[in-house]
Amino acid sequence: MRDFYTNVYEIVDQIPFGRVTTYGAIANALGVRKSSRLVGIAMNHSHCVAPALPSHRVVNRVGLLTGKHHFAGERLMEQLLVNEGIVIINNQVQDFKRIFWDPLD
Repeated sequence: MRDFYTNVYEIVDQIPFGRVTTYGAIANALGVRKSSRLVGIAMNHSHCVAPALPSHRVVNRVGLLTGKHHFAGERLMEQLLVNEGIVIINNQVQDFKRIFWDPLD
C-alpha cells in the first residue's frame, strides 16, 4: 500500500500554475472525503519534500491561506500565489470559484 502523504503530494504536484485546490478536494480525490485535516497535516510536512511542491496552491474550503504559517516568512505563501496572478485580499483567494482546480476533473 502506498503512503498517504505520497499520494497527497502526487496530487499537489499536478495543481496547475495560477490555480488552487483545497484540502478537502485532495481528500475526496483520494477516496477519503472526511480526511481533509489529514491532508492538512501532510501539507504541513510537505516543505521537506524534494523537489519542492507547489504547496502554496492548497488552501481551505473558502480560499483562506490557512497554511501560511508553515512557510518560511510571514507572507511567502501569499507572495507565491500573487506571483502566479492570483489576487489575495485579507489572506483569502479572490475569485476562488473561477481558479479552483478539482483533482477529479
